[in-house]
Amino acid sequence: MKQYYVYILASKRYGTLYIGVTSDLKRRVSEHKEKKIDGFTKEYNITNLVWYEATENIESAIKKEKQLKAWQRQWKVELIEKSNLEWRDLSSEI
Repeated sequence: MKQYYVYILASKRYGTLYIGVTSDLKRRVSEHKEKKIDGFTKEYNITNLVWYEATENIESAIKKEKQLKAWQRQWKVELIEKSNLEWRDLSSEI
C-alpha cells in the first residue's frame, strides 16, 4: 500500500520551519539536505526533519499540510515537541 507523508523541516531548534508533503520521505529529505531543490529550504538552510506523519491517502496528507501551514507558529512548535522535544534530526530513522 502506498504511503504519503506530511513533514516539518527546521533550520535549527526554534529556527525557520518548512512544511511539505511527499510520497517518498527518505528521497525528499535527502533532496533538501543536498540542496537539490531551489527555493525556500535551500535559501534558509532548512534541512533537519523534526516531525512527520504517514497516511495512506494523498487527499488527507494534503489536507493536513494545508492545516499545519495555517497554524500559528507556537502550535507547530508544540506539535514538534510533543514527539521530538530535543528537535533531533529524524532523517536517520526513516
